[in-house]
Amino acid sequence: MSRTFNAFEMAQKQFDDVAEILNLDEATKDLLRNPIREYHFSIPVKMDDGTSKVFRGFRCQHNDARGPGKGGIRFHPQETIDTVRALSMWMTWKCAVVDIPLGGSKGGVICDPHNLSEREQEQICRGWVRQIARDIGPLQDVPAPDVMTSAQHMLWMLDEYETIHGGKYPGMITGKPVGMGGSLGRTEATGYGVIFTVREALKEMNIKPADTTAAFQGFGNVAQYAIKLYNQLGGKVISVSCWDQADNTSYTFVKTDGINVDDLLAITDRFGGINKEKAKALGYEVLAGDKWIEQEVDILVPAALENQITKDNVDKISSKVKIIAEGANGPTTPEADAVIKERGIHMIPDFLANAGGVTCSYFEQVQCNMNYFWEKDEVFGKLDVKMTSAYLDVSRLAKEKNLYMRDAAYVISINKVAQASRDRGWI
Repeated sequence: MSRTFNAFEMAQKQFDDVAEILNLDEATKDLLRNPIREYHFSIPVKMDDGTSKVFRGFRCQHNDARGPGKGGIRFHPQETIDTVRALSMWMTWKCAVVDIPLGGSKGGVICDPHNLSEREQEQICRGWVRQIARDIGPLQDVPAPDVMTSAQHMLWMLDEYETIHGGKYPGMITGKPVGMGGSLGRTEATGYGVIFTVREALKEMNIKPADTTAAFQGFGNVAQYAIKLYNQLGGKVISVSCWDQADNTSYTFVKTDGINVDDLLAITDRFGGINKEKAKALGYEVLAGDKWIEQEVDILVPAALENQITKDNVDKISSKVKIIAEGANGPTTPEADAVIKERGIHMIPDFLANAGGVTCSYFEQVQCNMNYFWEKDEVFGKLDVKMTSAYLDVSRLAKEKNLYMRDAAYVISINKVAQASRDRGWI
């Protein structure tokens, strides 16, 4: 989970490579390779012990030519503005590739929720909104949960926003609790979306899910629901890895006859950390955290943080691996990506594979604005249609133009955003 690399430089490099393919003019490149707006602010908080502490907060709005900004708010002790910039750019492409009428944004606060009380976290949430209340909202920029933020955090933010503006605006934020404007199915959406794309890739390869095995990096919300759906399709997960807050390190848990999600969830803390002693008692082999990438499986799913497949470990990927589905944002560095491309591994890029979350956030926004809410099966049905359609569009272009899947996805999304910017007369 190293933060030594620069995520924004990586996002810009990915963009520049596709800008060459598309032969974009200089003005379009200048507009799209940087956020159109960004905010830096201080959030003073009175701590439980009576002292005061100032936290740094950010919001980047990369591009809103296709609709209001959309993107999560993450709490992380090593958060940086460049990470937020990169994530806002990836959100723009993600919304475009699944063809939802939203732009890309991202937010963050440098803090560690592990070391903060509920009250202190609430004060950070309310303070974040106070700093940016004029520049977010249902028709401007719609935040959502991300790393180490939850439905409760979103509700505190909504309450502060409504207090400031003096009205009810449930569509200003997504990822809210069901019953308070949240959508059924939102919890499962990102993980399910990953597996909808994997399912379509396997169909193209004429491989049955029941004949495949997978290894996951991460055991948070995305991985947990992706594993459940993959198991329902008949696939077998033999390995997961997770970060252990107590040891400040990561571990890989292996069970060759298949992991049991419910057994692991029973021994997992709220941040996705698995108790290794209890896992051993259940028959799991506990290895170093980086061993997930070496597993002899058909499918690898990095579903933790960015920068996890690098030039230093990409050669450890087994020759058996046929598909990499990026459940996390930016888990593969450009150098590693070049090796994966050369090896002919079928890459389902992050902003396509994990777009189920933002798609369901869009559904939540629509439901809030209509004040009418769908049943869970209807949400999943609409999600399946959106994810399947997006995957098939990218796959079709990749085949037609002989492009790598990541490049094909970028070509589709960047084209849409560039065209919207031109149509508006911005460039």
